Amino acid sequence: MKFGLTKVTPARSGLWSPMEEIVQMQDMLNNMFKERNFGDRWAETGILAPLVDVKDEGSEITVTTDLPGIKKDGIDLDVSDNMLTISANCSTNNEEKDKSYLRRERTYSSFSRAITLPEAVTTEGAKAKLEDGVLTVTLPKLQIEERKKILIE
Repeated sequence: MKFGLTKVTPARSGLWSPMEEIVQMQDMLNNMFKERNFGDRWAETGILAPLVDVKDEGSEITVTTDLPGIKKDGIDLDVSDNMLTISANCSTNNEEKDKSYLRRERTYSSFSRAITLPEAVTTEGAKAKLEDGVLTVTLPKLQIEERKKILIE
């Protein structure tokens, strides 16, 4: 991996071009990440931050995310200040026996994802369901009382 300054090439008009320098910097960063070998660490860690779908369904907000391999007792949901935080822990323990040796592998991964909700919600009547690795959280919208007019005498 090579780090260092690159030669700034003048623009065609002979003047310094900030855009051309930005493009050169982007190329340098792209090359740096191509050379960097992350190995299989990224694949082994599993879920880093799952993608979510947030849907406004009139009187409630539905959040859906894929959490393959995670059991419901490893999931924690928290709602506060128009934010839904989904945290999860996943651990596996594989054991393989062969003639003269015993091999055990353990993995542990965790993540936390905070999602800003489009409207205020309440936890009263909220539902969460984990089915086939898909978590669906349904949160009723907070109903704000109608404003009452004050008559002027």
